[in-house]
Amino acid sequence: MKISAVILTKNEEKNIGNCLRSVMFCDEIVVVDDYSTDKTADIIRRVVRSKPHKILQRKLAGDFAGQRNFGLSEVNNDWVLFVDADEVVSPQLKREIKKLKFNEDAYALKRRDFFWGKELRYGEVSRVRRRGITRLVKKKSGYWQGNVHEIFYTAKSVAVLNGFIDHYPHPSLKDFLHSINTYSSLRAVELYDHGVKVNLFDVVSFPLAKFLYNYLLSLGFIDGPEGFVYAFLMSFHSFLVRAKLYQFYQLKSG
Repeated sequence: MKISAVILTKNEEKNIGNCLRSVMFCDEIVVVDDYSTDKTADIIRRVVRSKPHKILQRKLAGDFAGQRNFGLSEVNNDWVLFVDADEVVSPQLKREIKKLKFNEDAYALKRRDFFWGKELRYGEVSRVRRRGITRLVKKKSGYWQGNVHEIFYTAKSVAVLNGFIDHYPHPSLKDFLHSINTYSSLRAVELYDHGVKVNLFDVVSFPLAKFLYNYLLSLGFIDGPEGFVYAFLMSFHSFLVRAKLYQFYQLKSG
């Protein structure tokens, strides 16, 4: 069965090489680039020059689902593997996909998150590590939805593979904080557009509850200092989403 890989990029010169090399077993590579200004495009052309590929420029405009759906519409094969630029398909997963009989309409891929050189096993990332996220899909089996933290929606059957995608986000605290600020703004706009209301109690209680759930109930503390930092900063993300959403309504009423 022929597979197309779809990758979204925006100034990913540090990550895109490893990502591309891990999906070279696919029959086609489609990159949807949000007008990168670094060496991302040059690296892509160099790595995939011997492979059928497309480099398509399209403005993200705060809509990751739209970007993925655009990539989905541009592939030539019936099966599509979605990989983020800071992710790598593990050798185990590669072997599993190559032997796959494709009896389902979509497959969830388990993900291992590496934070500051350490694999996180608990807390925020434990669910996708156990249950996976839908990333290998039949072209007409569904569609992506959600401006940020988007998911693939399908009414078809979804099976879970055993191999892992390896995720290497936030190489530095500066990068993490920049990502949190960017994604919290996108999420706040999305909630505002859907009419979600928030009050000061929500601004305080949601981040606290999220930290306690991820760090204590989901055993994030077992991951050591990295687990604490990750749980704390993801709770800070939750705080920023609701604080920005609250500010939107205050500005509107003013």
